[in-house]
Formats: sequence, C-alpha cells, structure tokens
Amino acid sequence: MKRIGILSSHNGSGFDYIQKACENKILNAQVVVVISNNSDAKVLQKANSKNIPNYIVNTKKYENVDKAITKLLKEYKCDYIFLSGYMKKIEKKLLSAFKNRVINTHPSLLPKFGGKGMYGRNVHEAVIKANEKISGVTLHYVTEDYDEGEFILQKSLVLNKNETIVSLESRIKDLEKETIIEGLQKII
Repeated sequence: MKRIGILSSHNGSGFDYIQKACENKILNAQVVVVISNNSDAKVLQKANSKNIPNYIVNTKKYENVDKAITKLLKEYKCDYIFLSGYMKKIEKKLLSAFKNRVINTHPSLLPKFGGKGMYGRNVHEAVIKANEKISGVTLHYVTEDYDEGEFILQKSLVLNKNETIVSLESRIKDLEKETIIEGLQKII
C-alpha cells in the first residue's frame, strides 16, 4: 500500500477525492499526513476528523520551511506527495528527496495557460478570453519550474457556447476529481 502526503493551503478538494478513493479501496494507498502553510486551512480540520496527522509548516513557525516539510514527509515514509491547492513554490530539497514523486493538478491542458500566477479562476478567465474551444485538467510531476513537469494524465472537455468563468470552473472541478484518481491509479 502506497503512502501519500498532502500539501494544501486551503480547502484541499484533492485531499477529499484521494481520501475517499483510499477508503473505498479504489486506490491501493493511504493518506498518512497533511501539511499546510495556512493555520486556517479547512484541510487541517478534515484531516483531524479522519485521524490523519496534520501540521502547519510556515515561515512563522520554521526558519527553513522546505527542510521542515521534507523532514515530515520522510518521517511518514511517503511514497508520493500530492499538492492539493498548495500555493507555495516547491523547493529543491523536497524535489530532490522525492524525485518524480511530487504530483500536482492544473486546471488547463498544459503547456497552455500554465506558469506563475496561473491558477484557479485566473486560468479559466484566460481560457475564455483566448476563445479556446477545449480546456481540461493536467496531472503532472512537479519540477522547479511552474507547470513544466512530465504529464501523468490529461483529460479535456469542450467549452459550451455561453461558457462563463464560473461554469468552466465548476466543470473543470468535476473533471479534476476523475483525472486525479485515474492518474494515481496509473502510477500506484
């Protein structure tokens, strides 16, 4: 059984999807630790309710956040690390300790609409402004450069004629759940 660590800054919808898939034996894995940089992150409460160890690791508590996160993930013997809306750049120490094992999901068909500042609604707004006909989700390995790691899986959808940022965001969220689980099944 593979051991998954979650890094999340807010709600952790990816954590929800993965945890449920583990509980339902869809994934042969277990979420063993949740780490957030935000003391108010709802994902910490969710982890608590599932009796999953969880930690706040940020610059208020640690001088070297990268070192502290890497140490925790090693202590919990994580096979994979999943970024569930983690809003901080992943640093070298963590990436070298878990080479090709840090995974992120992005709400577009990379390489389009990726890079610094391209997350959430910013992506959907850019997709609509560019009059794209197709959008989707990319599950990929994390590297030192934003959204440039090797793809694990991409899933797409056709934009509706009157698509809005809100409707696209909702549809991409639904597709994201499917992409995360299918992509993790592929590598686990």
